Amino acid sequence: MKNKLKTEKSNMTSITEFVLLGFSDIPNSQWILFGIFLVIYLTILMCNSIIIMITRIDPVLQTPMYFFLNNFSFLEICYVTVTIPRMLMDLLTQKGNISLVACAAQMCFVLMFGGSECLLLTAMAYDRYVAICNPLHYPLVMNYKVCVQLAIASWVSGVPVVIGQTCQIFSLPFCGSNRINHFFCDLPPILKLACGNTFLNEIAVYLVAVVFIMVPFLLIIVSYGKIIANILKISSASGRAKAFSTCSSHLIVVVLFYGTATITYLQPKPNQSEGTGKVISLFYTVFIPTLNPIIYTLRNKDIMMALRKLVSKLLQ
Repeated sequence: MKNKLKTEKSNMTSITEFVLLGFSDIPNSQWILFGIFLVIYLTILMCNSIIIMITRIDPVLQTPMYFFLNNFSFLEICYVTVTIPRMLMDLLTQKGNISLVACAAQMCFVLMFGGSECLLLTAMAYDRYVAICNPLHYPLVMNYKVCVQLAIASWVSGVPVVIGQTCQIFSLPFCGSNRINHFFCDLPPILKLACGNTFLNEIAVYLVAVVFIMVPFLLIIVSYGKIIANILKISSASGRAKAFSTCSSHLIVVVLFYGTATITYLQPKPNQSEGTGKVISLFYTVFIPTLNPIIYTLRNKDIMMALRKLVSKLLQ
């Protein structure tokens, strides 16, 4: 009996690294996937960098709306850089070994930037609400100081919570398999590998998800409810179309991001298969960040005009 307990104890403390399986279930497609994800990553970097540049240099885009878009684009670059380069390296080397410390750091930054994105999207919704529902006081309410404060709050509010949750999860004992059927250290698959009772940890995950996903989402829904009600009161069709066009891009991004994040972090643990979780994670960590700059540029006349001016200057 004593020997058995000693063996179990040694197994619980013997894991010093995890193995990210990634896309090892389709071994013949590793190089194709490497090429696809490399192109996607470079596209995200290039498109968001262009948005950051034009929102800084074009005088027409020096408004709160584009100040937040600037922050959002930079956040997207940070967000994808936490996961995609590591995934590319694993595809290139055909190895997914990652130390516990590196895994904890990756998970911490993914959750941190994901939480910041939720809060920043809420700040952007508030900006649109003030612009459409209270246009006369918009310059006063959304002055530069308020915009900076909202941006800083979005970036740092979740940091202590995420660090605390990461430390709590990685202080759990891990025994048995160290193989993670995922392409990065996400919260649900890591919790599945933990030994013992993880009920309190799961409750903590749900509470944090409610605070950083559901509460901001409800605030955005309330904001857009009031925005739509005000837009419908506009008498001219052109006025309504212009008001809708300033909000539609943001609303599309909100639905895409919150939809996939809700399924991942608020779905009961037994109901989410590893394969499904991996596919959903691909959407909110890779594909949606690829679509976001396209959505914001193609559906925004001011940005398209600024891009044309920039291109014409470069060609002169």
